[in-house]
Amino acid sequence: MLEHLVPSASSFSGDVDRLFLLIAVIVGVWFVAAEAMFFWLIFRFRAAPGQPAQYITGKEKRLKRWINWAHALVLVCDVVIIVAAVRVWVKIKQTLPPADLTVRVTGQQWAWTFTDPGPDRRLDTADDVRTTDEMHLMVGKTYHFQLVSKDVLHSFFVPAFRLKQDAVPGRVYTGWFRTERAGTYDILCAEICGMGHGVMTAKLTVAGEAEHAAWLARHAGDAALAAVDTPAPAAAPDTAGAAAHHAAMGHTQAH
Repeated sequence: MLEHLVPSASSFSGDVDRLFLLIAVIVGVWFVAAEAMFFWLIFRFRAAPGQPAQYITGKEKRLKRWINWAHALVLVCDVVIIVAAVRVWVKIKQTLPPADLTVRVTGQQWAWTFTDPGPDRRLDTADDVRTTDEMHLMVGKTYHFQLVSKDVLHSFFVPAFRLKQDAVPGRVYTGWFRTERAGTYDILCAEICGMGHGVMTAKLTVAGEAEHAAWLARHAGDAALAAVDTPAPAAAPDTAGAAAHHAAMGHTQAH
């Protein structure tokens, strides 16, 4: 149902959609039943000439059973929803399958920064590719993401993945997703993080392996060359050593 409104692009987005559908059906059935009973009672026991009102205490067994039965059925439905929700939660939040790649996601007022491990598939090396407000992934891969915040609370929200996770300053959160469909999708911040919160958006591009490799080669090449071509800082002159040398030379000449 949700897929008709928002694309489904991760391996667990279908689990979230089915959970929402289950909740919508159960709540919807009870809503229709409650409204139907409400209007039936209104018309069935409306005021009529010559018909005295009936006083009901609410303790009559023949009437209480209608409340008790409905109450028991509502509890059963609640248990069904809780069990389904916990199963989805455990799959997405408490299970960490092996990763093909690990990326880093950094939130700050008011932009997203993404770090791709580059051709060597290792973070924090010379060929890492850092982009702002655009994230590039390969389709059919399981990713771990390291989520951090530089300043305040943010929330990494990818609607097409059915993924939402808060970024907390001072903490590194490791989560996962598996890309299932190529395309371009939205990335949002779902936590009010200041006056620029509404413009804290980014684009996610999920591409095939060849297309992603071409993009990576262009950007990783530049990143690696920049790291190699950056000259090392010149060593500071050893003024103390020079002063000592001149002092020693002066002493020798005096002798």
